[in-house]
Amino acid sequence: MFMLMRRNVVSMIGFIIVIAFLIMGIISPYILTKPEDAWGTTYDVSKRYLPPSLEHPFGTDEYGRDMFNRVILGARFSLIIAIGVVGLALVIGVPLGLIAGYSGGRTGTALMRITDMFLAFPPLLLAIALAATLGRGLENAILALAISWWPWYARLIYVQVNTVKSMPYVDAARVLGLGSFTIMFRHILPNALTPVVIQASLDMGSAVLEAAGLSFLGIGVQPPTPEWGLLVSQGWQSINVAWWISFFPGLAILVTVLGFNLLADFAREFMDPRLRITMMTKEVV
Repeated sequence: MFMLMRRNVVSMIGFIIVIAFLIMGIISPYILTKPEDAWGTTYDVSKRYLPPSLEHPFGTDEYGRDMFNRVILGARFSLIIAIGVVGLALVIGVPLGLIAGYSGGRTGTALMRITDMFLAFPPLLLAIALAATLGRGLENAILALAISWWPWYARLIYVQVNTVKSMPYVDAARVLGLGSFTIMFRHILPNALTPVVIQASLDMGSAVLEAAGLSFLGIGVQPPTPEWGLLVSQGWQSINVAWWISFFPGLAILVTVLGFNLLADFAREFMDPRLRITMMTKEVV
């Protein structure tokens, strides 16, 4: 996989961006040069709205806090949001879709009708309504987005399971007397996960983007948490005075989402046998 990626410049760029984002999210609290500024615990009027410079590469905000350190620390919160939203949506959606697809009948119909009830609402609109109801906070933003996203995974795995469960090896497992739990999680689920993995890769970037949207609207993460969407929102109020406050966290969101999208495109091509053969053929030629 890595050999194919290494020769695909676009995919390699996406891979590097994602790895850099992951590393930054993990180590950011330990590499801060101005931790008080990053966490928003200081206030220095004399440093308000300083433009980008060697001392402050991303300038300072309305409270005189160094934006470079705040953007760096913001990667950690964006990583937490991305993993939390996608992970929770998978935990809810995949088992429900698997059970509905394998069981069929009234059980499958009932589970899919519940899923359809959630799918009837636009995901972002539902997330906004849930976040406004639950209140501001990192955990509430993650929960609101996960609740609005799990039905897509349930529907996706449901369709895949309906295809896979009719395969001969599944019938053979039933003849051998294996239990339903074993058949579902050992024989069906691993062969139905390809589109789910691709969708999850795309949704990592989307989670960062939509969480930023919630914070920008004032119903996401609470200040002074340096989440990228909140930083963009705070900088927007003074965009005519200090453009850099919104620009750099916005650029971080753009690059991160682009990286996940590029990597997801490669994952889709690699996991599709026909596309993978085409890629390998091109490499040989």
